Amino acid sequence: MEALQRHIDQKTLSFHVPGHKGGQVWMDGVAGDFYKLLAYDQTEISGLDDFHSPEGCIEEAQQLLIDLYQTRKSYFLVNGSTVGNLAMILSVCEEGDLIFVQRNCHKSILNACKLAKVTPVFLEPEYDASFKVASGVSLDTVEQAYKQYDSVKAIVLTYPNYYGTVTDIEQVIKIAHENGSFVLVDEAHGPHFVLGEPFPNSSLQWGADLVVHSAHKMLPAMTMGSFLHVNSSRVSLEKLEFYLQALQSSSPSYPIMASLDVARAFLTGFSHEDVAFTLETKATLVERLQGKGLEVLLPDDPLKLLLRKQGYTGYELQSHLEAAGVYSELSDASQVLCTFPLLKAGSSDYIELAKRKIDGLILYEKPSACEVVDYTSFFKKISRLMISYKEQEKLPRVWVPLNEAVGEIAAETVIPYPPGIPLLIAGERIAFEQLATLTNLLAQHVHIQGGQQLNTKRIAVYRTAQA
Repeated sequence: MEALQRHIDQKTLSFHVPGHKGGQVWMDGVAGDFYKLLAYDQTEISGLDDFHSPEGCIEEAQQLLIDLYQTRKSYFLVNGSTVGNLAMILSVCEEGDLIFVQRNCHKSILNACKLAKVTPVFLEPEYDASFKVASGVSLDTVEQAYKQYDSVKAIVLTYPNYYGTVTDIEQVIKIAHENGSFVLVDEAHGPHFVLGEPFPNSSLQWGADLVVHSAHKMLPAMTMGSFLHVNSSRVSLEKLEFYLQALQSSSPSYPIMASLDVARAFLTGFSHEDVAFTLETKATLVERLQGKGLEVLLPDDPLKLLLRKQGYTGYELQSHLEAAGVYSELSDASQVLCTFPLLKAGSSDYIELAKRKIDGLILYEKPSACEVVDYTSFFKKISRLMISYKEQEKLPRVWVPLNEAVGEIAAETVIPYPPGIPLLIAGERIAFEQLATLTNLLAQHVHIQGGQQLNTKRIAVYRTAQA
């Protein structure tokens, strides 16, 4: 950040890209603050280092990141945690390798599996009845999977889940290592766990080999800013760095990189006093929310809040919150998920805004609009795709009505977004419960990625002899 600021302060003449010349090329009607931001949008010129082969200020900043997380190597990512998930799977796996994948993973994990041409074995997570969400895989499921399969190259875990709940993965990591597997963890929502109590432990502390953090999700970094940590000598840095270069832009965003450096410095300087202030401020807002008749649930991560209101679906509640100017992270059939920031002691702008907005929230008492069906897992604890990625490339697809798709093999991946966790994965057999859930989501007008003809209540399937 300091190197970038020094360059801006010199007020140099730009005869290089980008074309806005540090915000000096204007257009009428565009807010002046936008052009102030463009001053930070520099490129790889003298004094600002080389993102893909750092030897100066970027290398220095990444070393400070290594010092904070106590890793073998840590990297800034400018293409989000998505690129971290892609790179970590591609860097340790070869075509045909068998890997265990936690079923409630982010879509980027599945994309990585497909690109790497691996054979995924899906591990069904446990269900957390209190929060009405899937959590993590149990030790028993992992042990059974290793008894069923040999030569498992890697296990891919999601920790914590999107809602901030955690499971004890220390023993899962130990079992995986005992069986010779790499442990790859999508810890997107846990970059602040390095702070220690009262936050959960990071998987880095338990020896996970590769860990991805979304700095932009829980730290004061810009969107698309993430960290990738190497925590093991088993990982080939040469192979990993090849994929990081191949998958990320050759014109990296300096504002994103600067924000990652700022987020790292923010976290490094975050004191016990700051943690206490954050929790006290959150408690104040929780009381205010409860005063509006909301039920507030507190997951394992103190920075996550779940809001419920009798008579309201999560989607309805989210709509009422937005009408009051309160925008949440996501909603589901039962609740609304909110993420709370880390706050430095004495800061007041955020809390004062939050108080004003919550005070303006209006919620009426009303009977339940619809029955929320309790979760029933429709997946086996351990499962594989019915059709491999390679076979999928050769098969034709046909579209069938949703009410005729039970038992067919999905030819497209359907993803409610957010949170980006696939409901249907191409290559797996479609269960009745999946279609019932999908129908309910469509009725609630939930945004869905994939499903090209869902607007006509049709879904793509593979027609094979065995189907």
